[in-house]
Amino acid sequence: MAASQKPGHSLKYDPEFGAFWAKLGGAVQPSPEQPIAELREANDGFMRAMFAQFPAQPHVIRTKHSTKSHDGAEIDVYRYATEEQRSSKTPLPAVLHIHGGGMMAGSVDIFAPYIAGLVNDTGVQFFAVEYRLAPEHPDPTPIEDSYASLKWVLEHAAEFNVDATRLGVMGDSAGAGLAAGTALLARDRGLEPRLKKQILIYPMLDDRTISAYHAPGYENPLKEFVVLPTDTLVRCWEFYLGKDRAGKPEADVSPYAAPSRAKDLSGLPPAYIEVGNLDWFRDESIDYATRLTNAHTEVEFHIFPGVPHGFEVAGPISTTKKAVELRVKAIQDL
Repeated sequence: MAASQKPGHSLKYDPEFGAFWAKLGGAVQPSPEQPIAELREANDGFMRAMFAQFPAQPHVIRTKHSTKSHDGAEIDVYRYATEEQRSSKTPLPAVLHIHGGGMMAGSVDIFAPYIAGLVNDTGVQFFAVEYRLAPEHPDPTPIEDSYASLKWVLEHAAEFNVDATRLGVMGDSAGAGLAAGTALLARDRGLEPRLKKQILIYPMLDDRTISAYHAPGYENPLKEFVVLPTDTLVRCWEFYLGKDRAGKPEADVSPYAAPSRAKDLSGLPPAYIEVGNLDWFRDESIDYATRLTNAHTEVEFHIFPGVPHGFEVAGPISTTKKAVELRVKAIQDL
């Protein structure tokens, strides 16, 4: 049920999103004790249904490749490209996409319709990494898998008609957090050529903020509107970082795992960041964009009123169309 506006704040659902959410009946609240297999299955089923709305792109060809991660394990990397891009004699820009799912769910296959749609809309070829998931593979595996894939794309740039100087990294939600962490890792390991851009769609950047929101007695008008329950988000961070570290400001947590913990954001590639105003990740996105700006990094930041996390579930509403147009432009500017 759509939440109503209350005195003391002006937050409200965008009318189009609110109508959709009312029909859907609101968010399904998983049990805090739900086993990881069930939680993952529920998450993946919902995302599959969401991306099933996207039109098919039969002219976008997917090919499967593999590379080795930091521990010697083999991971899959998928290329999404049109025949024209595959046969191009001129090096072209490219994007490495890192899927969402709270670091504990999701897959390239689930996000495939979304990725193929971006290839179609932008004219830019994409690569996508099948990183290993927590809790079976906690930090640093997901970020190391993502970095290994980025390095692999650069090493095979000539083979795939990629202009190595025009390579971006992109992610959604937890994937955006991994994309930001990959950009930090590439900077600190001196990866050359340097990344051209990081594209962060409602990024999950800070384990500390959601733990604060989940604290007993915490009050925030956002609680009426958000679609992600805090207990699930806390579990995601605990799966990824371990219960002894997740959400604890004093804990030794890698900035590559939780990029908001990075003390130095200088020397990073330009960033495109977007988030809904009714998203738990709103404030950490604003903070990260501000800190990047203060580090003299070029930032394009958009905050969309009236929509929560993953607002694409509502289909082609006006806000989604606007967001996609902006994402497309950010990618085409590589």
